[in-house]
Amino acid sequence: MKRYIFTLMLALVFSAGVKAQESFGNTLNVGLGVGYYGYYYAAPALNINYEFDVFKNFTLAPFAGISSYRHYRYWGDHNHYPYRNYYYRETIIPIGVKGSYYFDELFKASEKWDFYGALSLGVAFRTVRWDNDYYGDREVRTYASPLFGSLHIGTEYHINTRTGLFLDLSTGYSTIGLGFYF
Repeated sequence: MKRYIFTLMLALVFSAGVKAQESFGNTLNVGLGVGYYGYYYAAPALNINYEFDVFKNFTLAPFAGISSYRHYRYWGDHNHYPYRNYYYRETIIPIGVKGSYYFDELFKASEKWDFYGALSLGVAFRTVRWDNDYYGDREVRTYASPLFGSLHIGTEYHINTRTGLFLDLSTGYSTIGLGFYF
């Protein structure tokens, strides 16, 4: 029994100075905000991702987003179609992977806060739908590639052990949302 108590006390002494590594993974993030695609527009956006730990302070998160906007083009043909504003709706759906590095140790952040920098890479699916009675040039020139890349900086505040509130500022999708920890 004395040996058991001595071993237990020795283990407590050596583990007193050891801090457990914080886990950033196993988190579902859902955010609303503004999406930017190409250099043409900023529109309401929804983004969702699921983070998992890869190694200390680094996570990967498969993601999907959606952003859509409506734009007008003034067009007409003197002989057949009256001049007026015709609209089109453009929808962008990026899908890819976001890699995040957490700077909590560097900033000596409390357990309630997380700070990160990230890079997202993927592809963007783009669709354009025009008014049914529009017969002009249907090409929309956004000068955007089907490849999607975005830089991020962000922070998250842990409300409790299951939920957090985050702000992600990005060159692609800037969002504010909730993180759910599993």
